[in-house]
Amino acid sequence: MGAAEKLDPSSSVLAFAACELRRAREEAGMTQRALAKSVFVTPSLLAKLEAAQRVPSGEFAARVDEVLNTGGLFGRLWPLIMKYAYPSWFRPYVELEAQAQIIRSFELRVIPGLLQTEDYARAALEAGRLSNVDDLLAARLTRQDILTRENPPELWIILDENVLRRPAGVPRVMHDQLARVIEASETPTTVVQVVPYSAGPHAGVGSFHVLTLEEGPEVVFADGFAQGQLLPDPEHVRAALRAYDLLRAQALSPAASIDLLATTMKELQP
Repeated sequence: MGAAEKLDPSSSVLAFAACELRRAREEAGMTQRALAKSVFVTPSLLAKLEAAQRVPSGEFAARVDEVLNTGGLFGRLWPLIMKYAYPSWFRPYVELEAQAQIIRSFELRVIPGLLQTEDYARAALEAGRLSNVDDLLAARLTRQDILTRENPPELWIILDENVLRRPAGVPRVMHDQLARVIEASETPTTVVQVVPYSAGPHAGVGSFHVLTLEEGPEVVFADGFAQGQLLPDPEHVRAALRAYDLLRAQALSPAASIDLLATTMKELQP
């Protein structure tokens, strides 16, 4: 018995969707190879999707609905699949992030996930030698949908200059990533600043994010080694906001920050 046949559809949303995918394909009288060809994926990937070993993309869900004439079933399931594709400790943050009106982020090592290109995100995830890179990549890119909704959150990002200097993948990947950050900074809702090496020591002892919600108190998410941590305590929030204000004071202006990003990007010109 294969992995798909052993699936318990009640075990998770992903398992339920995988079982439904297999059922819809068989009811349509299609082999895995035939469906894979019709929706532009490899047969091996389709087999993994039917075994709940991979998270489907939104594009895949739409194609399957069209080819199998499911009435939009997988398009409706996809948001739930993505919601539960994240590690359990990270889901509360993702839910709060989607509700936030203002997101303040400070990063020491990498471009924040909300602004990562697909190639950069893949390189960053692969550095951890993880077994589920494709699943995590799909989930990370899905978070970026909040930036293109009708009322996107205000996004204020402060980067240590180290983020610009640490390459991810080949030079083209880093070049395109910096271009993406510059593009985002040109939107009315996004501000990007860089704390240059010349600023010396600063208040950012670790990466963190402060979320301002429409209802309820502000919360802090602090990155950790094994997992991040939500810190709703007002004392932690005050400390994070003070650190953020100090970082803004030491950072280059938004215009000068973009100039530094552009200069670094030119050095990586493909």
